Amino acid sequence: MTKNFTDRRIKDRFQTSCLTVQLREQGFFKRGKPSIAVSCLDFNRYGMAVLCPRPLARGARLLLEIEGKYIYEPHVKARVVTCSPYQTGFRVSLQFTYCLNANNYSRAVDNALSRIEGFYNRLAS
Repeated sequence: MTKNFTDRRIKDRFQTSCLTVQLREQGFFKRGKPSIAVSCLDFNRYGMAVLCPRPLARGARLLLEIEGKYIYEPHVKARVVTCSPYQTGFRVSLQFTYCLNANNYSRAVDNALSRIEGFYNRLAS
């Protein structure tokens, strides 16, 4: 679990290095850039941090495909909160957009991300 006292997170995030994520930036009119593979650093149902080979602009809209053992969740929308140099690339903090406001809320996405969070919560305990 990672927790920092200056953190704005609602819940703790759990280490999830075994999750693979394909990240695609969304452009205008649903056109996007080619997807890139990123490494997941930590995760909770509201957001995640990834190690990305290139920087991403703050506020960029993303489409994620999350995959791991017993886990496959395609088409998860997120936005970039912060991006900073980290190890061999950039640490990109993401917030899932389903929880930003009532218009974006999706019970199906919430349930799927809650299951993933619960899985790693049990692994951490």
